[in-house]
Amino acid sequence: MQDASRDARTWWVACGLLFVTAFGTNVPTPLLLVYRVELDLAASTLAAVFGVYALGLAPSLLLGGPASDRFGRVRVLLPAALGVVGASLLFLGGGSALWLLFAARFVQGLASGAVFSVASAWLQDLAGTAGAPRAARAASIAQTAGFCLGPLTSGLLATYGPWPLTLPYLVHVALMVPAAVAVVLVVGTGSRPAGVVPRGLLPRPGLDVPGRRTFVRVVVPTAVCVYAFPSVSVTVLPLLLPDASGLVAFTGLLAALTLGTGTLVQPFAHRLGPRTGPIGAGLGALGFAAGTVAAYSSSIVAVGVAGVLLGAGGGLCLNAGLTLVGRLAPAAGRGAANGLFYTAAYLGFAAPYLATAFVTVDALAWPLLILAAVTAATAVWLVLRTRADDG
Repeated sequence: MQDASRDARTWWVACGLLFVTAFGTNVPTPLLLVYRVELDLAASTLAAVFGVYALGLAPSLLLGGPASDRFGRVRVLLPAALGVVGASLLFLGGGSALWLLFAARFVQGLASGAVFSVASAWLQDLAGTAGAPRAARAASIAQTAGFCLGPLTSGLLATYGPWPLTLPYLVHVALMVPAAVAVVLVVGTGSRPAGVVPRGLLPRPGLDVPGRRTFVRVVVPTAVCVYAFPSVSVTVLPLLLPDASGLVAFTGLLAALTLGTGTLVQPFAHRLGPRTGPIGAGLGALGFAAGTVAAYSSSIVAVGVAGVLLGAGGGLCLNAGLTLVGRLAPAAGRGAANGLFYTAAYLGFAAPYLATAFVTVDALAWPLLILAAVTAATAVWLVLRTRADDG
């Protein structure tokens, strides 16, 4: 009984750490329009600031997960949580120096990536292979809720509160510190995992041959959709509207709408079973198509519809990918497998840059149309692979 109570508390502190970390990663999102004015940034530079986060993620995702398999989840999570706090403090100077904005976003990715992959593996440890859908649902809800409320909070604070480029980050620090302290109070500072043979510090998830094939053919394309959808929604879609520089609060609301939809679809994901990933990709394709309509019409309604569709698609793909990882990866390789999954997922952060780097703002309809076509083809591919695996 005591072990069950401790596992329940551990479950909640892992979810809490995921939530607050995700909250912080999107605090800068609605503020990008403020930075654009303050630092006189081009749209492609704005997308690059948003996307450099993914460069920081790569090493932490590839190395953090295997390190947690070897040294224990908490021993990796606590330093990563401190790094998340440090990133928010670095952002305090970002309004006056572009290089500091890039540095803060990079550190944020470096620290957050480890939290996402390791805490997801921690939940999978607690749930076991049979509970993979439950762990995936908990991790997805915690992250998408944080992704949703972070930009909503910062957008409102930046519009209606004092110190628009300072207060949102201080609020995040005030949430992050108790979340890290809760981990220490519930489970201590961690210990080496018992009964697990470590596979080293390289990302070797220990999948069997069918598992590797499924990972490459199904998990990877599903993962890329996870963040490609919402990242385009919150960085590219606001540029389609007139007077984008004055839409800080709207950008926060759009991010909340997009990512909040990703949270709301989670309770329905388990009912879809193997169709979750293909349906998620299909909704993303419809979202990019709605974005194309918005580019021609400058319609705030079309932007909102696109945000809802992209958020739902990304949320379903996150659930589908984490469920597969939980089922495919052995206990000794869960950290590494989650790291590889999130590495593929964060490749999607290149989508906003690719959409804005080669065209002017008034020609964004074309890259959005291309993204719609590519995503539709991905959905078809996932349908075919799902049928082949079922057969």
